[in-house]
Amino acid sequence: MKTKKIAITGLTFFIMALGFTQDQEEVQGSVIQTLTPSKLIGKGQYDIKWFNNLYTETEDLFGLGGEKQDIPRQTFFTSTLEAYTGVGSNKRWNVGAILEFRSNVVAGRDALDVFKFDGESSSARSGLTSIAPSVKFVPLANVNNFSIQSSFFIPLVDNETENGVFLDQNGYTWQNRFFYDHTFSGNKFQLFGELNSELNFGEEEDSFANNSLRLTPGIFFSYFPSAKFTVLVLAQHSELIDLGNDFDQSFTALGGGAKYQLTKELNIETLYTNFVGGNNTGLGETFNIGVRAVF
Repeated sequence: MKTKKIAITGLTFFIMALGFTQDQEEVQGSVIQTLTPSKLIGKGQYDIKWFNNLYTETEDLFGLGGEKQDIPRQTFFTSTLEAYTGVGSNKRWNVGAILEFRSNVVAGRDALDVFKFDGESSSARSGLTSIAPSVKFVPLANVNNFSIQSSFFIPLVDNETENGVFLDQNGYTWQNRFFYDHTFSGNKFQLFGELNSELNFGEEEDSFANNSLRLTPGIFFSYFPSAKFTVLVLAQHSELIDLGNDFDQSFTALGGGAKYQLTKELNIETLYTNFVGGNNTGLGETFNIGVRAVF
């Protein structure tokens, strides 16, 4: 029943995005206002984003009966580099790659210890964990604010967990992200929606997530005091659906953030989220910062 509900939610989100068949009027403004993840760059342009996520937790829902329990602090840092370039003459295809680097510490260590990168210790691991060829495309020629990003993640880790320290999934992931945005009249408010789907596969004993499907819808609402600055609030929910690995998981996160256009080409963003509930998950919080260059 849970799987059916999640599938219906995802399908509804997708249909709503496709329902807007008219071109959204292009607004005059900065990259943060006009070039959301829904929009693609043109031929000869480059879009490079470096995004850093620090998740730390002292509570989780892995206790007996799914009850909340206190745990020694665990912190997981992920640094992601994405690079794309436009191909073709109609801004409908971008190709690129994604690299992920992780540094994790457990056993009650301070959150900022992830930046010591002391992977040789018994309470920490770090390293380049995955690489993914990626493509972004606009499936409907007359709907330029709806796009899909498809990426295939190849694991670079030998063991998912060593000495009780988790690093990253040891399995292949086919990720498809569906993006849609709408700017309201007056260019002060913007709604952005995303449905992220991840099909995880590989040997069941290699990863907790292999042979599962993760669906993560999210909604972001932004206010622009000026074309160069925005504040936003967000809500996300994620469901890991068991496809044969006897493990399911869910979480809900709420948060907010801001973006600022530093120069014509470069912008910076910060985000904060708090995990407010779920199943078989941590109850932590994330601190995020990223920079993006489009030229």
